[in-house]
Parts: sequence; structure tokens; C-alpha cells
Amino acid sequence: MTFAGIVQRAAVGISLVSALFMQGRSIGGIIPDVTIEEHHTDDLTITDHPVEQGAAITDHAFKNPSEVTMHVGWTNANLLLSSIVSGSIFSGTIGSVDDLYNKLLALQESRQVFDLVTGKRTYNNMLIKRIAVTTNKDTENCLIVAITMRQVIIVQTVATILAPISAQSQPSLTGAVQNAGSKIVKPVTSSALGTINGAVGGVIRLPGMGS
Repeated sequence: MTFAGIVQRAAVGISLVSALFMQGRSIGGIIPDVTIEEHHTDDLTITDHPVEQGAAITDHAFKNPSEVTMHVGWTNANLLLSSIVSGSIFSGTIGSVDDLYNKLLALQESRQVFDLVTGKRTYNNMLIKRIAVTTNKDTENCLIVAITMRQVIIVQTVATILAPISAQSQPSLTGAVQNAGSKIVKPVTSSALGTINGAVGGVIRLPGMGS
């Protein structure tokens, strides 16, 4: 039996189970006919810093985004049943494995996070990092795809609201920077200098003025 025949026979059994129990793997709502293999990767980065004497010390560790690589397949013979399970039959956009391939590419291009349901875990906020398809004489009527997906870590920012200036004891130190508008520098005239001299009771000498 050819590789395509093996995939098709496995797809029939898996699709029937999914149709009966409404369970199974899902890539952003797209349900594979058959899952050949899955690779789950979870890494923790542990920082190391050398010290003056002795070995390097560890002062920090952080979790990296999870990555999942799935080797999945579809066949034209089982695409209709898979579409019924996923609900995509009502949209009328999936008619062949070529249409399904374009749907995967569109999901990647949209850059919209989605949920991934695998045989071991359920992931949130996933993006498709890589789609690899190989077609040969045995898989001409099938779609065998290796999809690499990566989790996006989403954080929420917090806005700090300052108290009004009237409620601050030292607004010059704690107040927010405010826009006071544009300022225009005007030259000092001789009449203005005379007014200043009379006010202070003396003569103000500017750099460059004679004695």
C-alpha cells in the first residue's frame, strides 16, 4: 500500500471518531484528517554570569514561548467529513486539499493568534511560524503538511494616573511635564535697561559694554 493509501485509511478512522465524539486536534478551527506526529518544545532560559572567583552564578530565569510542530495530513476523500466536523462546510470555501492549503496560508498571513488543540495540551495565542509541504507521486491527491507554531506571550500595560496639581504638595517635583506652548525670545532694548538700572539703584554692566 502506498503512503497516500495509509494516510487515507488512517484519516477515515480518525475522521469518524471525531465526527462521533466531536473531539480531536484543531489548528485554529481547522481539523486534520490524520496527525502523523507532534513535537512539543518548552524551553527555560537560565542566565549565567561569571564572578571574580569561582564558577558562574545564576541570577535569573525566564520561560520562553512554547513551540509545537505538527505533521498532519488531509485527503480529498475525507475532506467533506472533516469540513462537517469543523463547521467549515457551511462557508463553502473548502472544496479540495488545495483550498485547505490556501486556508492555512491565509491563517499564517493574518497574523491573528488562535487556539491550538493537540493530543497532549491545549495552547492559546499561537501563530504559524512555518508551513512546509512536500508533494510527490504518492501524495498528489493528499496534503501532507509540517506546521510549526509558536506561542505569543501577551502582557497588559498599566497606566499611572497622577493626582491633579492642586492636590500635590510639591507640584514642581511630582507634577507631570506639561506643554507650555512656544516661546519667543525678544531682544532687550536700551529703554528696558534704563528701567532696570533705575529699579535697582545702580548701573548694570553687560559683557562688552564700556566703563
